[in-house]
Amino acid sequence: MNRQTGWRALEEAVERRILVLDGAMGTMIQSYRLDEAGYRGERFKDISQDVKGNNDLLNLSQPGIIREIHDAYLDAGADIIQTNTFNSTTISQADYGMEDLVPELNRAGARIAREAADAKTAQTPDKPRFVAGSLGPTNRTASLSPDVNRPGYRNTTFDELREVYRSAAASLVDSGVDLLLIETIFDTLNAKAAIFGVEELFDQLGERIPLMISGTLTDLSGRNLSGQTIEAFWHSVRHARPFTIGINCAFGAEQIRPHLASLARIADTCICAYPNAGLPNAMGEYDEDPETTSGFLREWAESGLLNIVGGCCGTRPAHIRAIAKAVEGMPPRVAPEALPVMRLSGLEAVSIGS
Repeated sequence: MNRQTGWRALEEAVERRILVLDGAMGTMIQSYRLDEAGYRGERFKDISQDVKGNNDLLNLSQPGIIREIHDAYLDAGADIIQTNTFNSTTISQADYGMEDLVPELNRAGARIAREAADAKTAQTPDKPRFVAGSLGPTNRTASLSPDVNRPGYRNTTFDELREVYRSAAASLVDSGVDLLLIETIFDTLNAKAAIFGVEELFDQLGERIPLMISGTLTDLSGRNLSGQTIEAFWHSVRHARPFTIGINCAFGAEQIRPHLASLARIADTCICAYPNAGLPNAMGEYDEDPETTSGFLREWAESGLLNIVGGCCGTRPAHIRAIAKAVEGMPPRVAPEALPVMRLSGLEAVSIGS
């Protein structure tokens, strides 16, 4: 299935039904209980630095594990799987001294996911599967200082982030992803840099790739780390004409629900949401079972809030299987008509002319 055919199939599918995104990659990787040698594999066995915890490196050192995880989510009912490239940027890989591997990490991550999705599509041609190239938020923020004694200091710049995202996206697109997913956005300025970089790539390619944008909230009032409400966040990124806008990570479905409803009320595009499996316990583990998570998400679907739904931290194939069953046969959300008004955003959203 070539790219244009894949896009048409995606558009047709999302108009007919609620699509299912996969669950947490990190949670599944942890279940393998890999030690330092496990992360290194044969290729990196002699490197000097520690790499345990660098999940994206497994695209090169343990590709079989990543393929198993993708297959498990596809078997559970996922229509869209995310590449294991959440930290495949030079900024994030600097923690491990592996910046030079970033293009290869993205290409390998896309290739593994592509092969898994295509194999599943071959089994069920009437239900094609799709690959979203994951672009994580990096571990730096363009809006805030990491030093409380130097409020004007920043450890990254807009231009650095723009190039980091453009480069990573180029490798993902070149390796066959169907969509690009700018996800777990905690800082709107980081997101705007990512959008700028991706738009530069689209100009170079002479074509647009469907873009998914997903923010994360940092407190129960519904604001991200840079202080914006979810409505203001939408006003800030609407110009990118995303295929989906939504919320992931942050909290469980119960806590996200009112903020997702606010977003679904105003966004004139598809809504994608993938919450955590509840809130973490004292040990940082997620205890919410698949039935509970899927029950919350079924109510979202019944309320007309969803076009695409999946799971984030703590969710496993069992959660995705339960979610797929819960939303099966439910009609997808119909986006509201966009009124011709001026939309502004600071920390709050402002519409003039409505």
